Amino acid sequence: MSGAEKRFEQMERNPRGDWTVNDIQTVCREYGLWCEPPSGWSHWKISSPCLKEILTVPAREPIKPVYIRAFVGFVRKSWDAQ
Repeated sequence: MSGAEKRFEQMERNPRGDWTVNDIQTVCREYGLWCEPPSGWSHWKISSPCLKEILTVPAREPIKPVYIRAFVGFVRKSWDAQ
């Protein structure tokens, strides 16, 4: 199990942790998701080649638990779509 997979499991178990954009980027790279930095806005855009929707996550850290839960769900949905 890679470090990114462990980090994803930790996010799933503890969305209230002090998660950063770097953590999200690491998981995105592992699972083949795109993570675009803010361009004039204050949110990162996370997308998958398998899904039409885009998840936005605020750039402000630490990232709130509601966004971590949404990110975990997005990763799972993307994984199931493959």
